[in-house]
Amino acid sequence: MQRILNNPDDIVDEMLKGFVKAHGDIVAATENPRVLRGAKLAAGHVGIVTGGGSGHKPAFVGYVGRNLCDAAAVGEIFSSPTAAAFLDAFRTADQGRGVACLYGNYSGDNMNVKMAVKMARKEGITVKTVVANDDVASAPKDQAQKRRGVAGEVLMWKAGGAKAASGASLDEVIAAAQKAIDHTRSIGIGLTPCTLPAVGHPNFEIKDGTMEVGIGHHGEPGIEVCPLETAAQMAKRMVGAVVPDYPFGAGDETAVLVSGLGATPVMELYVLYNEISL
Repeated sequence: MQRILNNPDDIVDEMLKGFVKAHGDIVAATENPRVLRGAKLAAGHVGIVTGGGSGHKPAFVGYVGRNLCDAAAVGEIFSSPTAAAFLDAFRTADQGRGVACLYGNYSGDNMNVKMAVKMARKEGITVKTVVANDDVASAPKDQAQKRRGVAGEVLMWKAGGAKAASGASLDEVIAAAQKAIDHTRSIGIGLTPCTLPAVGHPNFEIKDGTMEVGIGHHGEPGIEVCPLETAAQMAKRMVGAVVPDYPFGAGDETAVLVSGLGATPVMELYVLYNEISL
């Protein structure tokens, strides 16, 4: 696969530098090259931090900004940020009212966030967490705590960020973010494998003419491999997977979020959205 890059080992750091240059009115660099912060942090509110591996643009740094996240810790492609990066993000976002760390349910992130929270506590920084677990394909409903966090994190960041911007307390921000992710369900479909720049070959296989339902965004195995479907068929399959997982009632309102996780062309996303949105 041909790519626009210099040294593959430098792609994350060079991407972050370019991101700051392009969006300097929204984000800013910090002393830690793997932590970006909002260019203009509003004073006196609860800090919002997220983080995760690179390769899912615009997440995670693309959600740093006004009424969203105050800082993001960035890892290598498909790898968790270090505990030190999360700690520096906590320091950056903290304004004396505590920090809400809103992130996805992955083993590396869980481990490093827990270490960073303990280190922050020793510095007098209170950090509370909400772990996204919206992916219905990654574990059964009675084991929801094992589910991955995927596109649903966006809604969690928005709810938590908006609550913090309103001047709410740390507990209120955590409750808003938790409610958002508790009400969110997602499922993914993979059409092609991904190739990590530093590796140079696909990290899993999807044969031509097929698709994998329930695949994770790092290539974690899905629940079914089947012949490639039309957008209308995909929409019906995906809605049929997420809607029964949540106890909807008459008159309930829903929002539709369609994400390509940084890979699917926007044109195709709109075609799919057209089939899903009523």
